[in-house]
Amino acid sequence: MAGSSFGNIFRITTWGESHGKGVGVVVDGCPAGLPLSEEDIQQYLNRRKPGQNRFSTPRKEDDAVEILSGIFEGRTTGTPISMVVFNKTQRSQDYSEIASYFRPGHADYTFQEKYGFRDYRGGGRSSGRETIGRVAGGAVAARLLEELGIHVQAYAKAIGPVQCETIDMEEIWKNALYMPDAKAAQAAQEYLNQCMANKDSAGGIIECVADGLPVGLGDPVFEKLSANLAKAICSIGAVKGFEIGDGFAVASSNASTNNDAFHMTSNDQVEKLTNHAGGVLGGISDGSRLILRAAIKPTPSIATPQQTVNLSGEDITCVVKGRHDPIIVPRAVVVVEAMTSLVLADALLMGMSSTLDRVRKVWK
Repeated sequence: MAGSSFGNIFRITTWGESHGKGVGVVVDGCPAGLPLSEEDIQQYLNRRKPGQNRFSTPRKEDDAVEILSGIFEGRTTGTPISMVVFNKTQRSQDYSEIASYFRPGHADYTFQEKYGFRDYRGGGRSSGRETIGRVAGGAVAARLLEELGIHVQAYAKAIGPVQCETIDMEEIWKNALYMPDAKAAQAAQEYLNQCMANKDSAGGIIECVADGLPVGLGDPVFEKLSANLAKAICSIGAVKGFEIGDGFAVASSNASTNNDAFHMTSNDQVEKLTNHAGGVLGGISDGSRLILRAAIKPTPSIATPQQTVNLSGEDITCVVKGRHDPIIVPRAVVVVEAMTSLVLADALLMGMSSTLDRVRKVWK
């Protein structure tokens, strides 16, 4: 199976299945000398692990990471960094029934048609548990970004019809939904309670911002920063939409209001007066805040009867059993953050060779 690697210079390869022995990642291209520990990685994994509140799957996993290579005396060695999280509470018997039919909204049908068989235990390679490797790799990228004064933060902008009206970064850590608006978080919890009572699920919007980016990340054609971010975010299984800056709102806008005017700062620097572009112009970072959003679909596994087809080609009704999140958004927040960090780290390393002067700084 191809397609498990991402990145050019800073590159990750994820591996493992939901109900296999474990899941993990190999990070290649990380510069030597970066301070890094298992605790740095664990902080990120703790934000996506299951069983933390009533709005996530009741599957209990410690998701404890082990770094197997690439670290010596607390610093990266420049060699591949291999990390693993062992699965400990798989209940594969919960999924034996779905071996005979295709779950609506899942990859069961397309995976079976492409490969001729599938690992039906929790979705196998198509499971959301695959994102553990992404988050672990993204945590390494985030540490690299921190060394350069770049900070990436994602949060839930909307849950179902409930939108955040204010953005308070401190509030993100005070509610189970990672919403930066306390009032919206309360309303969203009430909405989710209603969904769960109806044996249904909900979707939402994740917004991610990056501060401290230099001008010049990305290239003007196929390696556009915006294009690579779009691929990264849309590669997350639950994502069905992506936008940067004003996003789809530009379709009903005019250039006179959508264009970001420039001015000179007191430090003789070029700066934008607004940020409708979301930090990217012509596929290249413009030095302002990067702003992107991902639309997350409702969890497809629900306890409500749904129509489907079995392997014998018969129309049947199914009720999906097992342990599932009533909403994916809160646990996907850190996944979006991780994938954004991976793209930015790779773009920084790629950009080091963009001019002869930059090459001279390293080698002459």
